[in-house]
Amino acid sequence: QVQLVESGGGVVQAGGSLRLSCVASGSITGIGTMGWYRQVSGKQRELVATISSGGSTNYPDFLKGRFTVSRDNTKNTVYLQMTSLKPEDTAVYYCYAVITHFNGIRYYTDNYWGQGTQVTVSS
Repeated sequence: QVQLVESGGGVVQAGGSLRLSCVASGSITGIGTMGWYRQVSGKQRELVATISSGGSTNYPDFLKGRFTVSRDNTKNTVYLQMTSLKPEDTAVYYCYAVITHFNGIRYYTDNYWGQGTQVTVSS
């Protein structure tokens, strides 16, 4: 089974920093795009950052400059460095990855999500 396991969430004061990590494990041939999304209660899940297998990144304009996504392909891990955190950043953060598998006959890809980790920024 393929799993995405997150760590690094918690409570931080406004202006502080947190670093989230997400490790993919299981029957994996390769990993394409990885990224992070977040969801506030009662609102739609929104994009935080994505990073391609080649290292190209994408951020929404309102977050660019404060958050940085990176990856370590040797560890099947994606990171999210969050700085200058604001109370409005409080949300459940979800890890995402496009993973290639080999089932013994052919290669195929699926989309996977982590379980989510709570980030709370206090005033």
